[in-house]
Amino acid sequence: MRAALQSEIGQDKLEVVDDMEAVGFGPGKVRIRVKATGLCHSDLSAMSGVLPQPAPFIPGHEGSGVITDVGDGVTSHRIGDRVLVCWLPPCGHCPACKRGQGHLCLEAFGNVATPNFKRAAGDVFGFAGTGTFAEEMVVPAACAIPIPDDLPFDIAALIGCGVTTGLGAAINTAKVEAGSSVAVIGCGGVGISVIQGAKVQGAAQIIAVDPVASRREAALRFGATEAVSPEELADAKNRITAGEGFDYVFEVVGKSATAQKAYETTRRGGSVVVVGAGALDDNFQVNMFSLFFDEKKILPSMYGGGDVLRSYERTIALWRAGRIDLENLITHRVNLAEINDALDQMRTGVALRTCIEL
Repeated sequence: MRAALQSEIGQDKLEVVDDMEAVGFGPGKVRIRVKATGLCHSDLSAMSGVLPQPAPFIPGHEGSGVITDVGDGVTSHRIGDRVLVCWLPPCGHCPACKRGQGHLCLEAFGNVATPNFKRAAGDVFGFAGTGTFAEEMVVPAACAIPIPDDLPFDIAALIGCGVTTGLGAAINTAKVEAGSSVAVIGCGGVGISVIQGAKVQGAAQIIAVDPVASRREAALRFGATEAVSPEELADAKNRITAGEGFDYVFEVVGKSATAQKAYETTRRGGSVVVVGAGALDDNFQVNMFSLFFDEKKILPSMYGGGDVLRSYERTIALWRAGRIDLENLITHRVNLAEINDALDQMRTGVALRTCIEL
């Protein structure tokens, strides 16, 4: 089968090969024919080494498809089921899951260290234990979440990561209050989803911050009340909040420099919500006096900061009701042979989300 392969960490292009094999099928597993997958910035971070990932590997963790086989003991799925891929399914029995924090479940990370593909040259890993840049994949049944027939595969793929992460940051983690002021630093697919989540929650002012003009224009269509470049953020803070700072500032880039800017732009007693996934050696520092005196809340948000299965259901309900726009998040479409075009679209910022159709 065909797949997009990263042979070594640090390579900036993927090789499309046709001799890949999905392995590991057996009890408790399902085989999925991938229909659509989104390109998330986390895939680029894994390719560059910012996020730890063993190589060689197949990127992609935001996908959807059809189940073509089920292993022994799997009673929750049937051949032909339409599913989205959950790269971090809660196990239900670890301490985090028992506390109601399934998005912090560590058991699923065991899949990351287990190769789920191979070719003649040897074993191949799937990013985050999945690897959706392939025509077929084998994953634990818990990773395959059934979806309704009216949900298109391309939209379902986005719900598998980026949309859930962004909406959840606003709804679950920050719990944005109606009438509040919000700034979102970084307006790709996840940042736009944060904007939509803040709009759903009833924020009065939503300021989109991004260096790319096309993304600023897009943010206005998705619910931002104003869009500015990073250089214009200080002025926006002064105009909109009389210099006090925003109630909530979301960092959706994954760098300490933008996290610091988010902290500086948040009012005393407000919330800094860190959504971007950054590097192990990129440290964010706050002096102890400010931490105490300003009482700004620093809220990391992992995978939307809540029950991902419930978040999927909520997202589908909001989409059906017309409260959020998911169709127009997909600004570019490519086939697997054009995967490197998709990487360029992400790196240059021209794409909100690129859908790879398999």
